[in-house]
Amino acid sequence: MRGKFITFEGGEGGGKSTQAARLAGHLRSKGLDVLETREPGGTPQGESLRDLLVQGDPDRWSALSELLLITAARVEHVNRLIEPALAAGKWVICDRFADSTLAYQGIAGDLGLDLVEQLQHLAVGVTGPDVTFLLDVRAEAGLQRAEKRGGAARFEKKGATFHQTLRDGFLALANEAPHRIVLIDGEDTFDNVWGQIEAELGRRFKL
Repeated sequence: MRGKFITFEGGEGGGKSTQAARLAGHLRSKGLDVLETREPGGTPQGESLRDLLVQGDPDRWSALSELLLITAARVEHVNRLIEPALAAGKWVICDRFADSTLAYQGIAGDLGLDLVEQLQHLAVGVTGPDVTFLLDVRAEAGLQRAEKRGGAARFEKKGATFHQTLRDGFLALANEAPHRIVLIDGEDTFDNVWGQIEAELGRRFKL
């Protein structure tokens, strides 16, 4: 039986990585085989490209260059890691996937959704999440969280206007795909956010 593919999305400082790790532990406690991964990254090739993308000056790359680098990483990620794991019946949990590319480069980066969607179709084929948890935080609050976390990454330095547009973009994507994208208040307490995730898992997968 094919596994399930679960992604976490949202702007900076939303708590995606923390909740993804909790979900992985929850699924393993139920005897499920779980693969945790992230984007950009997941494979040696992807991790090398991640270093180029998330480090340095915010103007180091244009949005188009970002799109091409991220798409290259995603091709390797899907073909070498995600698809084989799903085919083997594993539950794959990914911190960011194609929705981030639509929001960051397509909307906030002003490339437009058509170009991004065309490239993502080439990169992922029919591979897509069974459910996506969008942890929504106000742009200012998310950046403050990210700053407290330390080691500000390149995208966190892009400024308030970029991050407000990014948040609006994610919300627009959620509005277009309510059957897949579960919108969660990322500014709620950790346990309350997890409670919503756990309830949705029960509803969708009877866990």
